[in-house]
Amino acid sequence: MTDVSRTHVIRVHDYGGPDALKWEEAEIGDPGPGEVRIKQTAVGLNFIDAYMRSGLYPQDELPFIPGTEGAGVVTALGASVRSLKVGRRVAYAGHMGSYAEERLIAADRVVRIPDEVSDETAAAVMLKGMTAQYLLRQIYKVAPKTTLLFHAAAGGVGMIACQWAASLGATVIGTVGSAGKALIARSHGCTHVINYLEEDFVEKVNEYTDGEGVDVVYDSVGKDTFPRSLDCLKRRGLWVSFGQSSGPCPEFRINLLAQKGSLIATRPVLWDFIATRKDLVSAANDLFAALAKSTVKVSVNQTFALKDAAKAHRAMEGRQTTGSSVLIP
Repeated sequence: MTDVSRTHVIRVHDYGGPDALKWEEAEIGDPGPGEVRIKQTAVGLNFIDAYMRSGLYPQDELPFIPGTEGAGVVTALGASVRSLKVGRRVAYAGHMGSYAEERLIAADRVVRIPDEVSDETAAAVMLKGMTAQYLLRQIYKVAPKTTLLFHAAAGGVGMIACQWAASLGATVIGTVGSAGKALIARSHGCTHVINYLEEDFVEKVNEYTDGEGVDVVYDSVGKDTFPRSLDCLKRRGLWVSFGQSSGPCPEFRINLLAQKGSLIATRPVLWDFIATRKDLVSAANDLFAALAKSTVKVSVNQTFALKDAAKAHRAMEGRQTTGSSVLIP
């Protein structure tokens, strides 16, 4: 017999602005085979949530519960789950439906939170932190001799990645859009900071590298930084396009990479780097180790009640937040 209880969630019935986020009562049953039920203690807030809410990233069906990362406590186990216990603190990323007080999720998609890491930090860092992990440790193995350019260095992923890259011995060049963000970037590992509104980032990169260029460019901006990001690279350098905050990059002929120095280009997404249980645990443990050693420091500067998700989205989209933000069920 299924034990159905009541909980609350945020649902989107129609695409739109923050007011499309509706606080509603919902039912939650027992976990099925291979699942666990989690009472959530913190939910991550990310721009991708707004893209889904607005319809920029359309969902398979409406209504839907947004959100892709969270942390909490296991309250029930489904059949065949042996790796977790009731009461265990866990976190996850990449699984839709986190805007909820309680939820069901596949047991192999959650990871244990170590004692040194708080629930709020785990909820705030899983998505951005594991993105930084695959960028620096898998797509390109950053090392002491690496010189890299990171666009949006004061953004959520940027602050984590630049700290981490600096701890690995790399020379980190970051771009930002204001003097205030330049201060943030410098305090988070950047050796050099370029305000792209006042300076030509290609010229400055050439200056900082004595004309050699960088080994790798990490670009989450897209349209506004392409193709000039390619002009910052050494011969056979790597351009990593992992986002499009200014809009998608225009289509280009692949011969452009040959013309600019036999360059390599890739467009990765996190999900392909945590698709298997082994890869997920490896990436998460690497991230948690960096947090525990303070190699990476994450500031949760804003908390909002989950029921006030619309308020949180307005603040996020209005650039009124700094560092990370979480929703508290």
